[in-house]
Amino acid sequence: MTTAQQQENLEALNLDVQTIELDSDIQIGGERLEKLDIRKPNTQALSGIKIADLLQGDVNSILKVLPRISTPILTQQQAQQLEPCDIAQIGGALMLFLQPKSQRAEILRQQ
Repeated sequence: MTTAQQQENLEALNLDVQTIELDSDIQIGGERLEKLDIRKPNTQALSGIKIADLLQGDVNSILKVLPRISTPILTQQQAQQLEPCDIAQIGGALMLFLQPKSQRAEILRQQ
């Protein structure tokens, strides 16, 4: 059994998942969703997406890739329910994932 502090430390070490606290909850299957885990996208998840668009924070690109990398998995309609500030947070996580691992670790240490 891990303590809350241990769990927090384990999450901090995982460079391939970012937890996004949603500014506004969304309804999914009768439950209120308060946070999303965003996984580092692989090449399959990025299929059909221009990386430059993600780096520029293109909302359509973020919404297209989001169902492929979120836990719980969102439908396109559910993703479109998110507030703009939540989309911006998710875009920031995606930009972080597109950096080399050494730079991601340094950025996360500074946070």
